[in-house]
Amino acid sequence: MSSDSASFNLLHEGIQRFIWAEGWESLREAQEAAIPLILEADRDVIVAAATASGKTEAAFLPALTHILKSDEPGLIVYVSPLKALINDQFGRLDRLCEQLEIPVWPWHGDISASLKTRFLKKPAGVLLITPESLEALLCNRGTSVGAVFQRAAFFVVDELHAFIGEERGKQLQSLMHRVDRVVGRAIPRIGLSATLGDMRLAADFLRPGKGAAVELVQSESAGGELQVLVKGYEEPMVLPHPTKTAGEDRGETEQESKEPTTPGQIAAHMFNRLRGSNNLVFPNSRREVERYTHLLNRLCERQKVPNEFWPHHGSLSKEIRAETEAALKQKEYPATAICTNTLELGIDIGAVQSVAQVGPAPSVASLRQRLGRSGRRKGEPATLWGYCTEDELGGAQSLEADLRIGTVQMTAMVSLLAENWFEPPRTQGRHYSTLIQQVLSAIAQTGGATIGQLYALLCAPDAPFSGISKQEFAGLVRELGARELLMQDSSGLLLHGRAGEKFVNHYTFYAAFASDEEYRVVAGGRTLGTIPVDQMLAIGQRILFAGKTWLVQDVDEQQKTIFVTRAGGGVPPLFSGGGGRCHTVVRQRMRKLLEGQEMPGFLDRQAKLFLAEAQSNYASRSLAGAFIVDEGREIRLLTWLGDAANEALACILLRRGFKSAPAGIGVSVIKGQGTTEDVLDAVHDAALDESPPLGVLLADVKNLQREKWDWALPDDLLRQAYASLYLDIDEALGWVQALARSR
Repeated sequence: MSSDSASFNLLHEGIQRFIWAEGWESLREAQEAAIPLILEADRDVIVAAATASGKTEAAFLPALTHILKSDEPGLIVYVSPLKALINDQFGRLDRLCEQLEIPVWPWHGDISASLKTRFLKKPAGVLLITPESLEALLCNRGTSVGAVFQRAAFFVVDELHAFIGEERGKQLQSLMHRVDRVVGRAIPRIGLSATLGDMRLAADFLRPGKGAAVELVQSESAGGELQVLVKGYEEPMVLPHPTKTAGEDRGETEQESKEPTTPGQIAAHMFNRLRGSNNLVFPNSRREVERYTHLLNRLCERQKVPNEFWPHHGSLSKEIRAETEAALKQKEYPATAICTNTLELGIDIGAVQSVAQVGPAPSVASLRQRLGRSGRRKGEPATLWGYCTEDELGGAQSLEADLRIGTVQMTAMVSLLAENWFEPPRTQGRHYSTLIQQVLSAIAQTGGATIGQLYALLCAPDAPFSGISKQEFAGLVRELGARELLMQDSSGLLLHGRAGEKFVNHYTFYAAFASDEEYRVVAGGRTLGTIPVDQMLAIGQRILFAGKTWLVQDVDEQQKTIFVTRAGGGVPPLFSGGGGRCHTVVRQRMRKLLEGQEMPGFLDRQAKLFLAEAQSNYASRSLAGAFIVDEGREIRLLTWLGDAANEALACILLRRGFKSAPAGIGVSVIKGQGTTEDVLDAVHDAALDESPPLGVLLADVKNLQREKWDWALPDDLLRQAYASLYLDIDEALGWVQALARSR
């Protein structure tokens, strides 16, 4: 360790001795910058740096120094989104803290009650906790919460990006704010992340209302070498069975029911390239995780070699997930995990040689986070294998097939990743569902509160729910009373109602988010399966499920059920559930790729052929200046906007009587209600009107309840919450107005 490091010399001598013993040659860039900012515990700080760049140490080395130099024992509260990450950090911190005689306390559902009791008797050292366990601590400890956190010197929030824009993030903001209010001071907050698209938005999230005062540490160290290869695979076209009659199961062909051949080809390539090393494979859905795990396991059996491929997703038991994590961590045998985003965050799974992505990732930020798991060894590149599948061209093709849209999207995302762009954090969400939870939680903590006390606690200018007015809050409380979640005693004190008491006393209360619940798809009384839903649904909309096209007849939000009937031929709809929400910048980059002749070097021969076909078809369809495409039964408005703007535009057209839905690079409108010119007239009229009220705009949208407590919201707040999370009305109206000016 260089002795001329100013930051190193600021650290406690016990920590200095530990660093010398570990053989560190120098502090990392982020550590040098963060240590003097954190040391005095007098400000909030965000440390943003690449994965494996020492962010944890950048926070803990100065934080531990601070409590070691204090006159009384202090407390560092480390908040993690994952129990597994807490267990990992315990292993990393325990050895250092043991030498410093600082206790480390992991606290989550798997930790024994006796260990928690020991901490509560002397709350000092390092507390490693999830938001859910912190919620339980506040609910169950009531008036003793102040004693637990009185000596808290820092809140350290790991994987900050995983909280921003999410229900758990709003919950965590509220919990930290409530602790501040109990102890009567602002406890400094340290945010750690590898993936933050806009540092100032992240600062506003970390300290609502005072983000401008948050210190920002952004490591400028260049990452290691990045190696990317995107491979293309073509799914052969299968003609309809010649013996089928025209009326038999109308619209269905063998192609719809036949198992695709390309997953087997992709699995074979993975088997050859990944076997013998540790890797992560992200196929984007649990169903595909199971498919590729099965294919790769079968290849191991056929080759008579030990299995190296392990599944990991949220529906698997804790034991199976633990087996996969253990296989990755052990050094003797290679292992590859086929996983969903459960392994996207910073769980220590050892050195990963490469990351494979099947189809476009949910976002560029997600792709960046996943790729950050690779290339951690010095001198070793971060390696990404991308796999794209496109249907063989022939016959009547959809616009998406002609434009090879999956390949173009993955190419756009990789190019943006290389430029270090990724989606900014979504901080505009209202999350009134979480406000309900926090109202119930605060009452559990205090034993009762007046409506004025609750409003001051949760909705003050520096509080997480500062956007809600007194009138809206009063309306929310009335609704909670009508649903027996709250009751009021004769003195005006709000208490838990009959239903509220039942919910709060159940262990599931502490989670602010609903469990991953998919909608059932039911046709003729028969359940066809389940589907994730991340965009609006409307009666008359067509969806794709199990390779077939279905017409939405009704949506039961309470039972999470979509009732459908078979739809005749035509162009298959784009909506098939899940897949993430695409940002406008990604769609604009896709358009730029299609309008040019660029052929990125990271594409293999087949992927380059797909892109060349897409560029040729884009030109032959004269789409460069086009804003509308006739697709037979439907027309497509080509916006090249993100999903939030497309969904808003679909809502605008719905209120004007047109059955419309967001459809990838635009919005589809069923022709039944009028001609193409009628649709354009409606768009033109929308450009002249003021932005419609949410009650009107969302009148025909059926699945507004997305978050855990949405069912208990008054209609006006439910619409506000949905619009804040899923719609970009301003961007949609901007496109509408630009189109109107061009006519």
